Amino acid sequence: MLKGKTIVIGVSGGIAVYKAVEVVSRLRKLGASLYVVMTRAATNFVTPVTFREMSGNPVIVDMWAEPKKWNVEHIALAAKADLFLVAPATANMIGKVANGIADDMLTTTLMATKAPVVFAPAMNSNMYLNPIVQKNIGELTALGYQFIAPATGMLACGVEGPGRLPEPGVIAEKAIAVLTASPEFAGKKILVTAGGTIEPIDPVRYIGNRSSGKMGYALARNAAKRGGAVTLISGPTGLAAPEAVEVIRVETAAQMRTAVLTRFADADIIIKAAAVADYRPREVAPQKIKKAGEVLSITLEKNPDILTELGQIKRQRQILVGFAAETQNLIDNAREKIVRKNLDMIVANNVTLPGAGFNTDTNIVKLLYKDGNIEDLPKMSKDEVARIILDKIHQYCQTAY
Repeated sequence: MLKGKTIVIGVSGGIAVYKAVEVVSRLRKLGASLYVVMTRAATNFVTPVTFREMSGNPVIVDMWAEPKKWNVEHIALAAKADLFLVAPATANMIGKVANGIADDMLTTTLMATKAPVVFAPAMNSNMYLNPIVQKNIGELTALGYQFIAPATGMLACGVEGPGRLPEPGVIAEKAIAVLTASPEFAGKKILVTAGGTIEPIDPVRYIGNRSSGKMGYALARNAAKRGGAVTLISGPTGLAAPEAVEVIRVETAAQMRTAVLTRFADADIIIKAAAVADYRPREVAPQKIKKAGEVLSITLEKNPDILTELGQIKRQRQILVGFAAETQNLIDNAREKIVRKNLDMIVANNVTLPGAGFNTDTNIVKLLYKDGNIEDLPKMSKDEVARIILDKIHQYCQTAY
């Protein structure tokens, strides 16, 4: 099943090292080429000789040892890998990688690889649940690293809880899934809008909103990582363009409407995360308006509702997702929008809640579907929210069409 695939297995120092021997054995039987990199701490539990015999290749421990087979070993191994699996992954190892520390062969090779990286954590329950460890796991997940949830049970320290290394069969199944799966959105064209729009009053001033664009950028970035051909139409933000994403920058609602309609027909999935201004000044002064009097009156007129327009022209097999940023009556307003705008799904959040809304790195959202179902998500990073939204869209693609 894995013939022609190369897996580098990083083994860090914990009592669960003995299970990694069975992982290597299983993956080799499936036809994979296995290379093992051990930390010095790991050799206190199982010797390199054991992994050498089970993998059929030299085992690397010492960063400064004479190379046995490759040129610059950590670079060669990093480039050779189709998958990098760290099992067991200790709290120390996870913390090093999360903070960019590369002080031995394993962390250095991890830093150099572009292959998918999967961590199988194993540690004491209190260590695993420690907020620092959870923060490190969250940050690595946001960067695209993958984790296999630890098993729950009696640990070597006598404590019962989460932290056991998953069984070798579970780890092997994850490796198979990563190495044999096609990207979920391969062949799909995905259109994402992000950020707020600004509506000029004069050459100096404008009407805008508080949108940072972080949610839309997280969606575009994660959709591209999962194989989608992504176009991001962005209002003004201070965010860097996501890799492998076509970025089209606009300022006003009218410009965003034109950019969206130009590309809408070719899109398979449309995610409207932008906070588009509802109104614009009826007249834009050609010169800066000078202060005169205590009151300045500006007449506003309504902007076109881009999402409603898309809902009216969307064709079968196109998936249309909207966002609803509310301050009250969240569910009622979101339900009304999903029907009126002909959406498949809407992401609703109350922007008055701490940790939600504009200019934060986290969000608290509810996912509403056109069949009436609602899912509540707890506070999590916007990258995590983006991944869940894309998971749901992928599921919808499989079941609806």
